[in-house]
Amino acid sequence: MTATPRPGTPAAAAAAQHRAPGPRMKRMKSPLSPQKDRTDAHVSMAVTLEEAPWLGWIVVKALMRFAFMVANNLVAISSYICYVIILQPLRLLDSKRFWYIEGIMYKWLLGMVASWGWYAGYTVMEWGDNIKAVSQDEAVMLVNHQATGDVCTLMMCLQDKGLVVAQMMWLMDHIFKYTNFGIVSLIHGDFFIRQGKSHRDQQLLLLKKHLEENYRNRDRKWIVLFPEGGFLRKRRETSQAFAKKNNLPFLTHVTLPRIGATNIILSALVARQENGSPAGGDAKELESKSKGLQWIIDTTIAYPKAEPIDIQTWILGYRKPTVTHVHYRIFPIKDVPLETDGLADWLYQRFVEKEALLSHFYETGAFPPPKGHKEAVSREMTLSNMWIFLIQSFAFLSGYMWYNIIQYLYHCLF
Repeated sequence: MTATPRPGTPAAAAAAQHRAPGPRMKRMKSPLSPQKDRTDAHVSMAVTLEEAPWLGWIVVKALMRFAFMVANNLVAISSYICYVIILQPLRLLDSKRFWYIEGIMYKWLLGMVASWGWYAGYTVMEWGDNIKAVSQDEAVMLVNHQATGDVCTLMMCLQDKGLVVAQMMWLMDHIFKYTNFGIVSLIHGDFFIRQGKSHRDQQLLLLKKHLEENYRNRDRKWIVLFPEGGFLRKRRETSQAFAKKNNLPFLTHVTLPRIGATNIILSALVARQENGSPAGGDAKELESKSKGLQWIIDTTIAYPKAEPIDIQTWILGYRKPTVTHVHYRIFPIKDVPLETDGLADWLYQRFVEKEALLSHFYETGAFPPPKGHKEAVSREMTLSNMWIFLIQSFAFLSGYMWYNIIQYLYHCLF
C-alpha cells in the first residue's frame, strides 16, 4: 500500500508539482493548436476555392440548358399540335398518309429529347444483334427498367433505325400522361398503364381495346414494354420476396417480369398463321393483311457502376459524360410460347439471362460474347449534328410562324 503524503510536507509539494502541468508545458502546447487549426482551415478553404469555378459553371450550364429545354418544348410541342389540327382533313381523306406525317413529326420530337443527352455527353454503345435488320417488321421490345433515363436512352439509340420511332407505340406509367409530353403521346396513340393490383385486370382490358383500335389503324410496327412494371430500386425487395415464396429465381440487377401486358400484346398482334393455326382465306386476302408480330427484341440497358441516369440529369446535364450500354437479342415469334404458363416460363428465363448479362457487365465493363464467338463486338451509336440542327431550326421557325398566324387571327377576330 502506498502512503499518501501529509499536506504541507515537502513530499506533498513534490507530488502536486508532478501531477499539475508546469508552465513550460503550457507554453509548448499553446502555440501548436492554433497553428494546426489555421493549417486545416487553409487546406479546407483551398479545396473550396478550387472547386468554386467548376461548381459555378455546372450551375450556370444547368440553368442555360433548362431555359433552352423550356423554350424547345414550348415551340416544338405547340407546333406539333397546330400541325396535327390543321391536318385533320387529311386524316379523313387519307388516314394512312396522315399518320405517316404525324409519325415523322413524332420522331423529330423524340430526336430533340435525344439531342439534350447527346450534347451533354450521354452517348450509347450497342451490343448483340443488329436490330436494323428487323426495323421494317413488327416487333416488341422487352426492356429492363432502372430509371426515367431509360426512356431517353431508347429515344436516342432508336433514332438511326429507320422509321421505327415514327411507327412505335410506348407502354408507360400513367403518370407520364400529365407531363409536358403527355399530350403528344396521347395524340400519337401511346398507352398509359396504371400500376397496382386493384387496377390490373381493368388495365389489361383497356390495353387490349387500345391495341385493337389504334395499333394497325395508325400503322404502328414496334411496341416498347417494360415488363417489370416499375423501377428496379422500387420493385427489387418485393420481387425477391415473391421469388423466395414461389421458388422462383432470385434476381439482383433486374426484377421478375409481369406477364399480363406481354400476354395481351401477343394474343392481339400475333397472326394466326404465325403460331401454327390455319389462316383461312385466299392468297390475295392474305397478302393484303399484316404479317403480324414477327419478333421479340430482348433489350438490356446497363449503366457504368450500376448508376442509372434519370430525366433530371438528362435535362440539366450536371453529371459527367457517360456511355450507356444497350444489349439486343432477337427472338422469332414462332419460338415464343403463346400459352400463359409457357410464356411466363419463357419471360422468366429472359430475365435470368438479363441478370447474367448485367453481372458480367458490372464485373468486366463489357457484355459477354455470344455463343460461338470469342469476344463481343460493340457498335457506337451516333446522331447527326446537322440533322439535329435542322429539326431544331424547323421547330423554332414553326413556333414563330404559328405565333404570327395566331396573333393575326386574334386581331382579325377582336
